[in-house]
Amino acid sequence: MSERRQQRGVVLAIILAGYLLVLIDVSILMAALPSIRADLGFSDTSLSWAQNAYTLTFGGLLLLGARAGDLLGRRRTFMLGIGVFTAASLAVGLAQSPAWMIAARAVQGIGAATLAPSTLALLSTSFPEGEQRSRAMAAYGALAGIGTAAGLIIGGALTQTLSWRYGFLLNVPIGLAAIVAAPRHLDETVRHAGRLDIPGALSSTLGAAAMVFGIVHSADAGWGDHITIVAVALGAVLIAVFVIGQARAAQPLMPLRLFADRGRAGAYAARFLFNGVLVSFYFFMTQYLQRVSDYTPLQAGLAFLPVTAAAFAAATVTSRLSRRLRNESLAVVGIAAMLIGAAWTSRVGPDTTYLAGIALPMVIFGVGQGLGLSALTIGGMAGVAPRDAGVAGGLVNVAHHLGGALGLGILVTVFDAAGAAGDGPHELLAHRVSAALTAATAFLVLALLVTLIARPRRAAATPGVDDLPPTSDLTATDADTLVRTAA
Repeated sequence: MSERRQQRGVVLAIILAGYLLVLIDVSILMAALPSIRADLGFSDTSLSWAQNAYTLTFGGLLLLGARAGDLLGRRRTFMLGIGVFTAASLAVGLAQSPAWMIAARAVQGIGAATLAPSTLALLSTSFPEGEQRSRAMAAYGALAGIGTAAGLIIGGALTQTLSWRYGFLLNVPIGLAAIVAAPRHLDETVRHAGRLDIPGALSSTLGAAAMVFGIVHSADAGWGDHITIVAVALGAVLIAVFVIGQARAAQPLMPLRLFADRGRAGAYAARFLFNGVLVSFYFFMTQYLQRVSDYTPLQAGLAFLPVTAAAFAAATVTSRLSRRLRNESLAVVGIAAMLIGAAWTSRVGPDTTYLAGIALPMVIFGVGQGLGLSALTIGGMAGVAPRDAGVAGGLVNVAHHLGGALGLGILVTVFDAAGAAGDGPHELLAHRVSAALTAATAFLVLALLVTLIARPRRAAATPGVDDLPPTSDLTATDADTLVRTAA
């Protein structure tokens, strides 16, 4: 018995190690952004590509990664994803130029898209349903809850004491250890018949990338610049090609029937807008704290504890609240709270005090983050047929990551356009952050309107956590963890 328990512990550690790599990578980057900007010579606008290169490939290839796991086996794609992610992390840590880092971050996103879909599936197949799986899922959910805070603090500490590079080089020994241990301790899953829609994945990913590039490029060159026009037009054409192809495909990556339900389509759209603000909030506030308030990277990481703690606390009570309130109402409350927090934080200036001007609105923002992401996850899965549950969950994450990339791209152009010619460096940056977060509140107003309009006309409540259908790899008993980890 003791030996079997030890074996299960090793299996859980391997899976969580892979998940941890993906989980904390973004927050480690956020803590290091000002140092990366100074060391590699990024401009204020091009710095957004250190994040967007990762989220575009991650979000754009996520459904392809999930399908690859079905066809090739989850253990195989888990190991392949960790291998790609680890190699790319080494390249990021050794980057000598913006182009080098952006390319390496894009490859990291490819690795994450291959790795991430396999983690929950392997957890489900490795632990029998009941107490063992519940404990494993609880550990998975807890890691999701503390991952952002841990990444900000670890990234800040390494950046301050050694170099920002060590935040990414740290992934290398963890990844190598997981690659060596996986074939010895993880069982392979059943392989399913089918094919990979590589043209569809490429057209959607390249289309989104071209669109974001055009938007960010407009900050420096203007909307009349021919490169801006060509990039945005090319992005629109490629996305249109993807949608048309999905309508005709026998095995589409994104079945368009998932958008037939107005409530579910509204949840995807609101999630897209919601995460555009969420990613941008961390992106801009990290720079504000370090470059205006003169916080060290570690102090800046610790300064985010109010928002991460509030988000974790809110996410843990969402499943209980959803049994008492309609899920649409919970989503409205979450978006509204995040809107209030963002609007309050948008008033920052060069002399804003931390407690009243940053920490308190962070708490409200965090409550909205925890409630909103969980409720929008439930909304994106509500009423989905069992055969579509896996791809619907993937679509929730696609909206999450691509929304973050496009939202940040738009808000970076607002950031770059703001500020007066006579402002000093601190005043200029504070004014730009304020302008970007003010524009972010408009995103949340739109998300709130979408959620209100998409509310079902019928009186029946939207299915809650316990009503989510099972996926091919996960049982319905895991639904609560799926919701909490999405937050």
